[in-house]
Amino acid sequence: PTEWVLLTSGTTGMPKMIVHNLASLVASIAVPVNSHSRVVWGTFYDIRRYGGLQMFLRAVLGGGSMVLSSAGETTGEHLMRLAERAVTHLSGTPSHWRRALMSPEALRISPAYIRLSGEIADQAILNTLHSFYPRAAVSHAFASTEAGVAFEVNDGLAGFPAALVGDHKGVEIKVCDDTLRIRSNRQAMQYLDGANGALADTEGFVDTGDIVEPRGDRYHFLGRRNRVINVGGLKVYPEEVEAVINRHPAVRMSMVRPRRNPITGSVVSADILLKDPSPMERSEGHSAAVKKEILEICRQNLAHHKIPAVLRYVNSMEVAAAGKLVRHFT
Repeated sequence: PTEWVLLTSGTTGMPKMIVHNLASLVASIAVPVNSHSRVVWGTFYDIRRYGGLQMFLRAVLGGGSMVLSSAGETTGEHLMRLAERAVTHLSGTPSHWRRALMSPEALRISPAYIRLSGEIADQAILNTLHSFYPRAAVSHAFASTEAGVAFEVNDGLAGFPAALVGDHKGVEIKVCDDTLRIRSNRQAMQYLDGANGALADTEGFVDTGDIVEPRGDRYHFLGRRNRVINVGGLKVYPEEVEAVINRHPAVRMSMVRPRRNPITGSVVSADILLKDPSPMERSEGHSAAVKKEILEICRQNLAHHKIPAVLRYVNSMEVAAAGKLVRHFT
Protein backbone atom coordinates (compact mmCIF):
# COMPACT_ATOMS: atom_id res chain seq x y z
CA PRO A 1 0.00 0.00 0.00
CA THR A 2 2.28 2.74 -1.26
CA GLU A 3 1.60 6.24 -2.56
CA TRP A 4 3.35 7.53 -5.67
CA VAL A 5 3.56 11.26 -6.33
CA LEU A 6 3.93 12.15 -10.01
CA LEU A 7 4.13 15.47 -11.83
CA THR A 8 1.78 16.40 -14.64
CA SER A 9 3.40 17.53 -17.89
CA GLY A 10 2.95 21.23 -17.20
CA THR A 11 2.66 22.13 -20.88
CA THR A 12 -0.15 24.60 -20.20
CA GLY A 13 1.07 25.94 -16.86
CA MET A 14 2.86 24.90 -13.70
CA PRO A 15 3.05 21.10 -13.22
CA LYS A 16 0.77 19.70 -10.55
CA MET A 17 1.59 16.87 -8.15
CA ILE A 18 -0.75 13.88 -8.45
CA VAL A 19 -1.08 11.02 -5.95
CA HIS A 20 -1.45 7.46 -7.27
CA ASN A 21 -1.22 4.16 -5.45
CA LEU A 22 0.42 1.05 -6.86
CA ALA A 23 -2.97 -0.53 -7.62
CA SER A 24 -4.03 2.37 -9.86
CA LEU A 25 -0.68 2.37 -11.66
CA VAL A 26 -0.80 -1.32 -12.59
CA ALA A 27 -4.57 -1.71 -13.13
CA SER A 28 -4.26 -1.41 -16.93
CA ILE A 29 -1.40 -3.91 -17.22
CA ALA A 30 -2.22 -7.49 -18.15
CA VAL A 31 0.43 -9.79 -16.67
CA PRO A 32 1.34 -12.55 -19.17
CA VAL A 33 1.01 -16.17 -18.12
CA ASN A 34 4.56 -16.85 -19.30
CA SER A 35 6.70 -14.49 -17.25
CA HIS A 36 9.91 -15.54 -19.03
CA SER A 37 9.43 -12.95 -21.70
CA ARG A 38 11.89 -12.01 -24.41
CA VAL A 39 10.33 -8.58 -24.66
CA VAL A 40 12.81 -5.72 -24.40
CA TRP A 41 11.05 -2.47 -23.60
CA GLY A 42 12.37 0.95 -24.43
CA THR A 43 10.89 4.40 -23.99
CA PHE A 44 11.68 7.98 -24.88
CA TYR A 45 9.94 9.02 -21.66
CA ASP A 46 11.65 9.66 -18.35
CA ILE A 47 10.40 6.80 -16.15
CA ARG A 48 9.72 9.29 -13.36
CA ARG A 49 6.84 10.56 -15.52
CA TYR A 50 3.54 8.69 -15.76
CA GLY A 51 4.09 7.52 -19.35
CA GLY A 52 7.57 6.20 -18.68
CA LEU A 53 6.60 4.61 -15.37
CA GLN A 54 3.83 2.70 -17.14
CA MET A 55 6.39 1.14 -19.50
CA PHE A 56 8.75 0.34 -16.62
CA LEU A 57 5.96 -1.45 -14.73
CA ARG A 58 4.99 -3.38 -17.88
CA ALA A 59 8.57 -4.57 -18.22
CA VAL A 60 8.82 -5.55 -14.54
CA LEU A 61 5.45 -7.34 -14.34
CA GLY A 62 5.93 -8.98 -17.74
CA GLY A 63 9.25 -10.52 -16.82
CA GLY A 64 11.05 -8.76 -19.66
CA SER A 65 13.77 -6.14 -19.56
CA MET A 66 14.02 -2.44 -20.25
CA VAL A 67 16.48 0.03 -21.70
CA LEU A 68 16.17 3.26 -19.75
CA SER A 69 16.30 6.72 -21.27
CA SER A 70 18.85 9.28 -20.15
CA ALA A 71 18.47 13.06 -20.08
CA GLY A 72 22.16 13.48 -20.88
CA GLU A 73 22.15 11.77 -24.28
CA THR A 74 20.97 12.79 -27.72
CA THR A 75 18.12 11.07 -29.53
CA GLY A 76 20.67 9.41 -31.84
CA GLU A 77 22.67 8.06 -28.90
CA HIS A 78 19.53 6.69 -27.29
CA LEU A 79 18.52 4.98 -30.53
CA MET A 80 21.98 3.44 -30.77
CA ARG A 81 21.60 1.91 -27.30
CA LEU A 82 18.12 0.67 -28.16
CA ALA A 83 19.54 -1.00 -31.26
CA GLU A 84 22.41 -2.60 -29.35
CA ARG A 85 19.93 -4.12 -26.88
CA ALA A 86 17.57 -5.26 -29.68
CA VAL A 87 14.56 -3.40 -28.32
CA THR A 88 11.25 -5.03 -29.29
CA HIS A 89 8.70 -2.64 -27.71
CA LEU A 90 9.17 1.12 -27.83
CA SER A 91 6.98 3.97 -26.57
CA GLY A 92 6.89 7.75 -26.71
CA THR A 93 4.81 10.77 -27.61
CA PRO A 94 4.17 11.63 -31.27
CA SER A 95 6.71 14.45 -30.85
CA HIS A 96 9.25 11.93 -29.53
CA TRP A 97 8.69 9.79 -32.61
CA ARG A 98 8.85 12.67 -35.07
CA ARG A 99 12.15 13.75 -33.56
CA ALA A 100 13.47 10.17 -33.60
CA LEU A 101 12.63 9.76 -37.29
CA MET A 102 14.83 12.76 -38.06
CA SER A 103 17.84 10.78 -36.82
CA PRO A 104 19.73 8.40 -39.15
CA GLU A 105 19.94 5.98 -36.21
CA ALA A 106 16.17 5.40 -36.49
CA LEU A 107 17.01 2.86 -39.20
CA ARG A 108 19.03 0.78 -36.72
CA ILE A 109 16.06 -0.34 -34.64
CA SER A 110 13.40 -2.83 -35.72
CA PRO A 111 10.68 -2.85 -33.06
CA ALA A 112 7.83 -5.33 -33.12
CA TYR A 113 5.54 -2.97 -31.20
CA ILE A 114 5.30 0.83 -31.22
CA ARG A 115 3.15 2.75 -28.77
CA LEU A 116 2.23 6.44 -28.81
CA SER A 117 0.58 8.44 -26.05
CA GLY A 118 0.67 11.83 -24.37
CA GLU A 119 -0.31 13.85 -27.45
CA ILE A 120 -2.82 13.49 -30.25
CA ALA A 121 -1.66 10.81 -32.69
CA ASP A 122 -2.69 12.19 -36.07
CA GLN A 123 -2.99 10.07 -39.20
CA ALA A 124 0.26 11.42 -40.62
CA ILE A 125 2.48 10.09 -37.81
CA LEU A 126 0.61 6.75 -37.71
CA ASN A 127 1.08 6.30 -41.47
CA THR A 128 4.74 7.34 -41.27
CA LEU A 129 5.51 4.81 -38.54
CA HIS A 130 3.69 2.04 -40.43
CA SER A 131 5.78 2.86 -43.49
CA PHE A 132 9.08 3.23 -41.63
CA TYR A 133 8.63 0.08 -39.53
CA PRO A 134 6.38 -2.16 -41.66
CA ARG A 135 6.80 -5.18 -39.34
CA ALA A 136 5.72 -3.30 -36.23
CA ALA A 137 2.27 -3.16 -34.68
CA VAL A 138 1.51 0.51 -34.08
CA SER A 139 -0.78 1.44 -31.19
CA HIS A 140 -1.81 4.75 -29.66
CA ALA A 141 -3.22 5.05 -26.18
CA PHE A 142 -5.18 7.72 -24.36
CA ALA A 143 -3.74 8.28 -20.91
CA SER A 144 -3.05 11.13 -18.55
CA THR A 145 -1.44 11.39 -15.14
CA GLU A 146 -4.82 12.24 -13.62
CA ALA A 147 -7.11 9.80 -15.46
CA GLY A 148 -4.64 6.94 -15.95
CA VAL A 149 -4.75 4.71 -19.03
CA ALA A 150 -8.25 4.84 -20.50
CA PHE A 151 -7.92 2.86 -23.74
CA GLU A 152 -5.63 2.01 -26.63
CA VAL A 153 -6.37 1.95 -30.35
CA ASN A 154 -4.79 -0.71 -32.55
CA ASP A 155 -6.49 -0.28 -35.93
CA GLY A 156 -3.98 2.20 -37.37
CA LEU A 157 -6.48 5.06 -37.49
CA ALA A 158 -6.47 8.40 -35.71
CA GLY A 159 -9.14 9.00 -33.08
CA PHE A 160 -11.05 6.15 -31.44
CA PRO A 161 -14.16 4.06 -32.19
CA ALA A 162 -17.39 5.51 -30.79
CA ALA A 163 -18.11 2.04 -29.39
CA LEU A 164 -15.51 2.72 -26.66
CA VAL A 165 -17.86 5.25 -25.08
CA GLY A 166 -19.61 3.52 -22.22
CA ASP A 167 -18.40 1.00 -19.64
CA HIS A 168 -15.71 -1.42 -20.81
CA LYS A 169 -13.82 -3.66 -18.39
CA GLY A 170 -14.16 -1.22 -15.53
CA VAL A 171 -13.31 1.91 -17.52
CA GLU A 172 -16.27 4.26 -18.01
CA ILE A 173 -15.98 6.84 -20.80
CA LYS A 174 -18.44 9.57 -21.63
CA VAL A 175 -18.46 12.77 -23.67
CA CYS A 176 -19.96 15.78 -21.93
CA ASP A 177 -19.91 19.29 -23.45
CA ASP A 178 -17.63 17.87 -26.17
CA THR A 179 -15.06 16.90 -23.52
CA LEU A 180 -13.81 13.41 -22.75
CA ARG A 181 -14.60 12.27 -19.18
CA ILE A 182 -13.21 9.09 -17.60
CA ARG A 183 -13.93 7.09 -14.45
CA SER A 184 -11.98 3.96 -13.50
CA ASN A 185 -9.77 2.29 -10.91
CA ARG A 186 -6.79 3.52 -12.92
CA GLN A 187 -7.19 7.18 -12.09
CA ALA A 188 -5.18 9.04 -9.47
CA MET A 189 -6.43 9.40 -5.92
CA GLN A 190 -6.09 13.17 -5.55
CA TYR A 191 -3.94 16.23 -6.04
CA LEU A 192 -1.23 16.39 -3.42
CA ASP A 193 -2.01 20.07 -2.87
CA GLY A 194 -5.62 20.51 -1.85
CA ALA A 195 -5.55 24.05 -3.28
CA ASN A 196 -5.81 22.52 -6.77
CA GLY A 197 -9.34 21.39 -5.98
CA ALA A 198 -10.96 18.01 -6.57
CA LEU A 199 -9.42 15.71 -9.16
CA ALA A 200 -12.79 14.18 -10.11
CA ASP A 201 -16.37 15.47 -10.16
CA THR A 202 -19.09 14.37 -7.74
CA GLU A 203 -19.74 11.25 -9.85
CA GLY A 204 -16.08 10.29 -9.87
CA PHE A 205 -15.35 11.28 -13.48
CA VAL A 206 -12.10 13.01 -14.38
CA ASP A 207 -12.57 15.83 -16.88
CA THR A 208 -9.59 15.36 -19.21
CA GLY A 209 -9.98 18.74 -20.89
CA ASP A 210 -9.65 17.06 -24.30
CA ILE A 211 -12.19 18.16 -26.90
CA VAL A 212 -13.50 15.43 -29.18
CA GLU A 213 -15.77 15.52 -32.24
CA PRO A 214 -17.90 12.66 -33.59
CA ARG A 215 -17.38 11.82 -37.28
CA GLY A 216 -19.42 8.84 -38.32
CA ASP A 217 -18.67 5.91 -36.05
CA ARG A 218 -15.50 7.48 -34.67
CA TYR A 219 -14.45 10.28 -32.34
CA HIS A 220 -11.55 12.52 -33.28
CA PHE A 221 -9.49 14.66 -30.92
CA LEU A 222 -9.54 18.39 -31.73
CA GLY A 223 -7.29 19.70 -28.95
CA ARG A 224 -7.23 20.95 -25.39
CA ARG A 225 -10.06 23.10 -24.06
CA ASN A 226 -7.63 25.58 -22.51
CA ARG A 227 -5.55 25.92 -25.68
CA VAL A 228 -8.06 27.46 -28.05
CA ILE A 229 -7.32 30.34 -30.45
CA ASN A 230 -10.07 32.95 -30.74
CA VAL A 231 -10.39 34.24 -34.30
CA GLY A 232 -13.13 36.86 -34.37
CA GLY A 233 -15.14 34.93 -31.79
CA LEU A 234 -14.66 31.58 -33.57
CA LYS A 235 -12.69 28.75 -31.96
CA VAL A 236 -9.61 27.15 -33.46
CA TYR A 237 -7.87 24.21 -31.82
CA PRO A 238 -4.16 24.20 -32.80
CA GLU A 239 -3.90 20.41 -32.93
CA GLU A 240 -6.73 20.17 -35.46
CA VAL A 241 -4.89 22.50 -37.85
CA GLU A 242 -1.56 20.74 -37.21
CA ALA A 243 -3.08 17.38 -38.12
CA VAL A 244 -4.05 18.80 -41.53
CA ILE A 245 -0.67 20.48 -42.15
CA ASN A 246 1.16 17.28 -41.19
CA ARG A 247 -0.54 15.45 -44.06
CA HIS A 248 1.82 17.12 -46.52
CA PRO A 249 4.58 14.60 -47.34
CA ALA A 250 7.34 17.21 -46.90
CA VAL A 251 6.29 18.14 -43.35
CA ARG A 252 7.93 16.48 -40.35
CA MET A 253 5.95 18.36 -37.72
CA SER A 254 4.13 21.64 -37.20
CA MET A 255 2.99 23.87 -34.38
CA VAL A 256 0.10 26.30 -34.58
CA ARG A 257 -0.18 29.40 -32.44
CA PRO A 258 -2.15 32.66 -32.35
CA ARG A 259 -0.86 35.84 -33.91
CA ARG A 260 -2.36 39.16 -32.89
CA ASN A 261 -4.60 40.89 -35.38
CA PRO A 262 -6.26 44.32 -34.93
CA ILE A 263 -9.49 43.21 -36.64
CA THR A 264 -10.13 39.63 -35.46
CA GLY A 265 -8.07 39.70 -32.26
CA SER A 266 -6.00 36.75 -33.46
CA VAL A 267 -5.24 34.86 -36.64
CA VAL A 268 -3.72 31.41 -37.03
CA SER A 269 0.05 31.18 -37.49
CA ALA A 270 1.92 27.93 -38.14
CA ASP A 271 5.58 27.00 -37.64
CA ILE A 272 6.64 24.18 -39.96
CA LEU A 273 9.59 21.83 -39.68
CA LEU A 274 10.27 20.05 -42.96
CA LYS A 275 11.71 16.58 -43.34
CA ASP A 276 15.42 16.47 -44.16
CA PRO A 277 15.44 18.68 -47.26
CA SER A 278 17.62 18.08 -50.29
CA PRO A 279 19.47 21.08 -51.82
CA MET A 280 16.65 21.42 -54.34
CA GLU A 281 14.06 21.42 -51.59
CA ARG A 282 15.94 24.21 -49.81
CA SER A 283 15.51 26.50 -52.80
CA GLU A 284 13.26 29.52 -52.39
CA GLY A 285 11.04 28.45 -55.26
CA HIS A 286 10.43 24.97 -53.88
CA SER A 287 9.79 26.31 -50.38
CA ALA A 288 7.16 28.68 -51.74
CA ALA A 289 5.55 25.82 -53.67
CA VAL A 290 5.32 23.68 -50.53
CA LYS A 291 3.67 26.54 -48.64
CA LYS A 292 1.15 26.90 -51.47
CA GLU A 293 0.38 23.17 -51.34
CA ILE A 294 -0.02 23.24 -47.56
CA LEU A 295 -2.49 26.11 -47.80
CA GLU A 296 -4.45 24.22 -50.45
CA ILE A 297 -4.71 21.18 -48.16
CA CYS A 298 -5.94 23.48 -45.39
CA ARG A 299 -8.55 25.09 -47.65
CA GLN A 300 -9.87 21.66 -48.61
CA ASN A 301 -10.16 20.41 -45.03
CA LEU A 302 -10.67 23.37 -42.71
CA ALA A 303 -13.17 26.17 -42.21
CA HIS A 304 -11.98 29.55 -43.47
CA HIS A 305 -11.14 30.97 -40.01
CA LYS A 306 -8.90 27.95 -39.26
CA ILE A 307 -6.66 28.38 -42.31
CA PRO A 308 -3.23 29.76 -41.30
CA ALA A 309 -2.68 33.38 -42.22
CA VAL A 310 1.07 32.93 -41.69
CA LEU A 311 3.29 29.93 -42.52
CA ARG A 312 6.86 30.02 -41.24
CA TYR A 313 9.64 27.48 -41.70
CA VAL A 314 11.74 26.70 -38.62
CA ASN A 315 14.88 24.61 -38.14
CA SER A 316 13.78 22.94 -34.89
CA MET A 317 10.97 22.73 -32.36
CA GLU A 318 11.28 22.60 -28.60
CA VAL A 319 10.09 19.42 -26.93
CA ALA A 320 9.57 19.47 -23.15
CA ALA A 321 10.89 16.87 -20.73
CA ALA A 322 7.49 15.18 -20.84
CA GLY A 323 7.88 14.67 -24.60
CA LYS A 324 5.31 17.24 -25.69
CA LEU A 325 5.73 20.27 -27.92
CA VAL A 326 6.40 23.40 -25.88
CA ARG A 327 3.65 25.88 -26.68
CA HIS A 328 4.39 29.45 -25.63
CA PHE A 329 0.81 30.57 -25.18
CA THR A 330 -2.18 29.62 -23.04
